[in-house]
Amino acid sequence: MMQNVHLAPDTDEDDLYSGYNDHNPTYDTEELENDTAFQQAVRTSHGRRPPDGVTRPMTAVRAAGFTKAALRGSALDPLGQARGPAPPLEARSEDSPEEKIRQLEKKVNELVEESCVASSCGDLKLALEKAKDAGRKERVLVRQREQVASPENINLDLTYSVLFTLASQYSANEMYAEALNTYQVIVKNKMFSNAGRLKVNMGNIYLKQRNYSKAIKFYRMALDQIPSVHKEMRIKIMQNIGVTFIKTGQYSDAVNSFEHIMSTAPNLKAGFNLILSYFALGDREKMKKAFQKLIAVALEIDEDDKYVSPSDDPHTNLVIEAIKNDHLRQMERERKAMAEKYIMTAAKLIAPVIETSFAVGYDWCVEVVKASPYVELANDLEINKAVTYLKQKDFHQAAETLKMFEKKDSRVKSAAATNLSFLYYLENEFAQASSYADLAVNSDRYNPSALTNKGNTVFANGDYEKAAEFYKEALRNDSSCTEALYNIGLTYKKLNRLDEALDCFLKLHAILRNSAHVLYQIANIYELMEDPGQAVEWLMQLISVVPTDSRVLSKLGGLYDSEGDKSQAFQYYYESYRYFPSSIDVIEWLGAYYVDTQFCEKAIQYFERASLIQPTQVKWQLMVASCFRRSGNYQKALDTYKDIHRKFPENAECLRFLVRLCTDIGLKEVQEYAAKLKRLEKMKEIREQRVRSGRDGSRRDGSAGSGECPTPGGPGSPGSYKHHEVVAKHPACWFYTQGILARAN
Repeated sequence: MMQNVHLAPDTDEDDLYSGYNDHNPTYDTEELENDTAFQQAVRTSHGRRPPDGVTRPMTAVRAAGFTKAALRGSALDPLGQARGPAPPLEARSEDSPEEKIRQLEKKVNELVEESCVASSCGDLKLALEKAKDAGRKERVLVRQREQVASPENINLDLTYSVLFTLASQYSANEMYAEALNTYQVIVKNKMFSNAGRLKVNMGNIYLKQRNYSKAIKFYRMALDQIPSVHKEMRIKIMQNIGVTFIKTGQYSDAVNSFEHIMSTAPNLKAGFNLILSYFALGDREKMKKAFQKLIAVALEIDEDDKYVSPSDDPHTNLVIEAIKNDHLRQMERERKAMAEKYIMTAAKLIAPVIETSFAVGYDWCVEVVKASPYVELANDLEINKAVTYLKQKDFHQAAETLKMFEKKDSRVKSAAATNLSFLYYLENEFAQASSYADLAVNSDRYNPSALTNKGNTVFANGDYEKAAEFYKEALRNDSSCTEALYNIGLTYKKLNRLDEALDCFLKLHAILRNSAHVLYQIANIYELMEDPGQAVEWLMQLISVVPTDSRVLSKLGGLYDSEGDKSQAFQYYYESYRYFPSSIDVIEWLGAYYVDTQFCEKAIQYFERASLIQPTQVKWQLMVASCFRRSGNYQKALDTYKDIHRKFPENAECLRFLVRLCTDIGLKEVQEYAAKLKRLEKMKEIREQRVRSGRDGSRRDGSAGSGECPTPGGPGSPGSYKHHEVVAKHPACWFYTQGILARAN
């Protein structure tokens, strides 16, 4: 034992590297090849050789790299390094059938995904092309698989996916026949599991085609193939069946479907459709029960108290702020808004028919709503009751109903006062309208409708600057309040601030693209800015919205006439006359146009129509006679003048033409008409002298205190009086130029 113990050398200097070369010779591997005992042990497995010279298999050490070559005295090579580097991997053959099939399958999957993405982006045409391409490549893939492998190796999931995508895109592109054929291929293939559910899609297509009998048939076939455990799916199919029955007028069958839904899994749509069905059947009591069922449908949403912080903990407040407007909260708001819409619509539908009068019906609905979780809708129903009174022209009852809200909370009070202000504004009682507008604004300063109505009352009193301030405040509270934006444009127009008015109406045009009112105002402002080209352009846009509006057409004609384009003016005036042949201005222009172009015969029909519209106006009949005279039909002209003289015996112009015509023709009646004309002119002169003498006497009475006499040639002197004919004309497109658009809730 002591031979392996090494003592420290007796030296004063320490050798840091001493002892490293001293080791046990047993671990010396450099002389193993010359060690006879070791080599013998390796060859004989520690000296225990098998009997009779049988070589023992080296199973235990073969995996480590030992081979039989070691028995022949070869060198130890446990890692097989003597064999050299491993051969390179065999290159994949891209021309192999399996690889081609794999690549083609990958391409088909990519096309299906691209079709779905294109459809979700709204590019239906591209989606259909991708689906068709996927279908073609999938058929090639199936044929290649059949050639290489057995039919059992065909990818049925991929085939189903391709066919379903193709059918969906056919349906989205309204190619219903192709979609139905593709769905039939899927449904008839027994190898596709659960393919029967697609009969719902086929039923939907038949519903779009209004083939209601087949739609119901396929819905029922799908319903039979869906297990009872899939309750939600079965309920949706039954709802589709009920809707289809409503479309066919089979309300009793629809009632059965919706009653089953409301008894098993009630929802808002089924409840509303049940009310519609009973309304169509006229069953009052069932309508009431269905309305109560609709009210009782659970929304399964959290209460608003959840979003109110119970403490001042900043972390809790931060979490509440984060979830106040998250997607879940938005979904809850949408569901609640949808429920309120269904309930309000149902109440407005059944209230007039469930009782002897609509007022009693509304009262019943209000009581039911008050006892439900939708208690805040009761006030809205009361306001709708007032609006119904308003539609029936019962302004007194409408006002009385709205006045009941004066002591309610601020929101309801503001809404009621807004409607009262609007009601009194329509009746031109601007003082009352202003009073209730003030009440509405004081109750809710952020109510844009109240501010708009207040601005309307101020506008009616002529204070345009103040009205503009109210409209601006309404827009600050609600930038989408189109009534305020329209009215502020009118206000700037009244103030002759045309650039600002144009800016308002252009902004409004960006919101209301096809509003005839807005288009007309823009055209009118350009006309006031003396830009007839732009005015014509905007009026042309207006014509595309209201192509039969005679006033817009006549306005266009007037603009072209002012520009000297008579042919275009005639075209639009004639179109205006075609749609509204009673406009005196249009008739007069058309008649004058034909006279100017020497087509007096065509002008006659227009002046005759004018004389029918205004039979007491002699000038139209004189124009008819003048057209006969100008066209050379003197006998017809003479007869017309004689007829005018019988109707208007004191018309001097008619007598002058009668004298002239009789003289030209050589009739003896000329003396009679000449005498009448002379007598008429003498009577007219006497009347004028009386008028002048009366005017002179009044002036002498008025100047007696000053001692002054009328100056010769002044207002009281002979020859100074002139008669001016005043012609009143209606503004073009008065419907579009009417002032304020008031707003009622």
